[in-house]
Amino acid sequence: MLFILELSHLFEDNRNDINAKAMETYMKHKFDFFGIKSPVRKHILKDVVNSNKDEVISKTKAITKALYEKPQREFHYCAMEIYSRFKKRNYIETDLDFISYLITTHSHWDSIDFIAKHILGQYLLELPEKRDTTIETFSKSDNMWLNRSAILFQLGYKDKTDADLLFSLCENHKHSDAFFIKKAIGWALREYAKTNSKAVIEFVKSNNLKPLSEKEALKHFK
Repeated sequence: MLFILELSHLFEDNRNDINAKAMETYMKHKFDFFGIKSPVRKHILKDVVNSNKDEVISKTKAITKALYEKPQREFHYCAMEIYSRFKKRNYIETDLDFISYLITTHSHWDSIDFIAKHILGQYLLELPEKRDTTIETFSKSDNMWLNRSAILFQLGYKDKTDADLLFSLCENHKHSDAFFIKKAIGWALREYAKTNSKAVIEFVKSNNLKPLSEKEALKHFK
């Protein structure tokens, strides 16, 4: 695919070994990096998409998967951004399997947070009939990243948030000792508090959340 060839060449041309070492250290050596910082990477991606837009539109899933199979993290970021942009308002029911693949492959907070909000969250807005079964399955999974995605998928929903569902998910996972689950609970509640602070404060007060979850949920309150 010409798009991937052009993107790969430009990433190689912009490789920065000093930045790469710092990025790999920050991500605890879970991934390889070219060392291209986000603003530069986004600029490169924009240019390559614009020069290959027909291919990206017609082969969105194939390009996303091909990028996701590469070792460098910058490719994964581009894959998620492409899929989010070109699938929006075009999701179909069977896309859920691929979304699950994205969540459970090369999983870490930096990918999950984007996928949960911009891909899974958008998919379930477009196909609300899939919401309850999907979130129940993800929430009950043994995969922590599917659990985190279920907790976070309503980020950005604001007044469209199903508070009962959010609180139920937080309550179901409140005993977890997993850092990324405790953090997700706090973040999801803190975001919803921007829409309904009273409900969040009452929920936190009436539930014995882990200290980290409670701290994050009430971060903007005295």
